[in-house]
Formats: sequence, C-alpha cells, structure tokens
Amino acid sequence: MSIIWVLLGLILLVVGGEFLVRSSVALSFKFSISKLVIGMTVVSFATSVPELLVSLQAALDGSPDISLGNVIGSNIANIGLVLGITAFISPLAISRDFFKFNWPMMMLLSVALYYILDSGLVISFGEGVALVLSLVIFLYVIIRKSEKEEVEIPEEIDDALQTTSNFKIIVWLIIGGLALYFGSEWLVDGAKEMAVALGVSERVISVTMVAIGTSVPELAASVIAALKKEKAISLGNLIGSNIFNIASVLGLTAIIHPIEVKNENILSQDIFWMLGFAAILLPLAFLPKRFSLGRWKGMLILSAYIIFVYLAFLGKN
Repeated sequence: MSIIWVLLGLILLVVGGEFLVRSSVALSFKFSISKLVIGMTVVSFATSVPELLVSLQAALDGSPDISLGNVIGSNIANIGLVLGITAFISPLAISRDFFKFNWPMMMLLSVALYYILDSGLVISFGEGVALVLSLVIFLYVIIRKSEKEEVEIPEEIDDALQTTSNFKIIVWLIIGGLALYFGSEWLVDGAKEMAVALGVSERVISVTMVAIGTSVPELAASVIAALKKEKAISLGNLIGSNIFNIASVLGLTAIIHPIEVKNENILSQDIFWMLGFAAILLPLAFLPKRFSLGRWKGMLILSAYIIFVYLAFLGKN
C-alpha cells in the first residue's frame, strides 16, 4: 500500500506543480512583470514548491531525514540521473558563462550547507533566513546581468497566459494548492511506510526513491527532447534547480521549522556525494573536449549515480 501512496503523492505533486506554474505566470502578467523576471523568479520558485511542501511536511511530521534527504537526493539526481542520461543520449554544450555564476553559486551553497549541518546538526531560523537572502542576492545579480544581454525565455512562459481570466487563475490556484497539499502529505506518509516495509531508514528512501520521483518530470521531458534531437535541457536551469533546492526549499522550511540531522549518514555520506557530483562538472567541462558533455561523460555520471543508490540501499541506515 505504501508504494501506492508514494505514486499517488508524486502524481498529485506533478499536477499541482503544473497548475501552480501556470497560475503564477498568468498572475504575474496581470501585474505587468517582465518575462525575464517571471522566468528567473516566479517559474523557478513555483517549480520548487513541490519539494518545499514535501520537506516542510516531513519536518512538521518529525521526519527531518526526509526533509534533508529530499533536497540532497534531488540535487544528486539532477546531475547524476537527469544530466547523465540526457548527455548519454545527446551531447550537451556548456555555456562559458555557466562557470561564472550558476556553478560557483551551487558550490558555495553546497559547501555552506555542509558547514551549517556540521557545526550544529541543525538548520536554524537564522541560517534559513541567510540561505533565502543569498538566493535573493543571486537572483538580483543575474537579472541585472541578463537585462543587458539577450537571454532565452523559459518554455513555461506561454504568451497565451497573458489573457487568462481572473476566475481561471483562481481555479488553477485552488487545484494546484489542494494537489500539492495532499500530494506532499501522501508522499511523506508513503515514504515512511515504505521504509518500514523494506527494512531501511527514511533517509535511504528519501535520497533515492523520493528524490528520483520528484525528478521524473524533468527527466522524461529531457529524454524525449534528446531522442527527438531537440534541445534537451539547459545545464544552467538544471543547476539553478539545485540552487533553489538548497536556498529556498531548505531555507524556507528552516524558517518555519528547524531541520535537525538525525541520521549521521546524511552528513557523513550523502552530502559528500552531492558535493562530488557538483564539483565533477568542472573537470568534465574541460576534459578532454572543452565545454561539452558527451556520451562517455554522461555514462560516467550515470554510473556514479547507480553506485550511490546501490550503496544507499546496501547500508540501509
């Protein structure tokens, strides 16, 4: 029964996330917000809301391992699973600007998260505020920079949403809100039951199955695009998701409820895997072919992810 709750929770999170993105974009148009700002702030935050609610629900339910495991596991899956499979199917080009802003910010937040957890085994209210403020500053800098350059508008920015009626926006918000609320609740409850049924810890389920589940929509879209020889994913957007996971998901969750480290393996194993997957992008971008992620690099990343999942279940704790 636990797997059913997990699957239903994931489906509701996907549905709720889609309605929330559409309603948020339509509402932003009502306030005459530029497409650039909508794409970099409204859409980015809206797509992180499912992970936010899962982490918040878990923290409030007394399962901080799921809160941390959800974010750390998602960051690992974004690179190891999504990027690995996509690059294996169709080589990806890397922008030179990628290493000037997105990658350094991801590494900075990843290292900061390690030191925050290592110093007190908890993400406190003050540290949550600091994480959110760091995201605000980062967004301000890249928006100011992007205003001077021609940037690509995310696909989620549909011009047709400019004419959306107020009634439809309200209905979308209600549907999205309800789907996200029940989806996060069912996913967390299902993850707890599954951990008991499989004889593993909540941390193992959260960094593997829950994290993979929340990455499925992006993975599916990327694989389909790669198979069609279309533009698969933007590496910048993928890393941007990791930045939002740490700064907004963990930051906002900690502001509402402190996140404690209860399973030492999160700090002694999982977070180092997250740091490793983030750091490996730098040498892979330059060796041997510069600014390109080809098939063998994708296979290398994916193989490392498979090893991570295997070791997580092997340890069980």
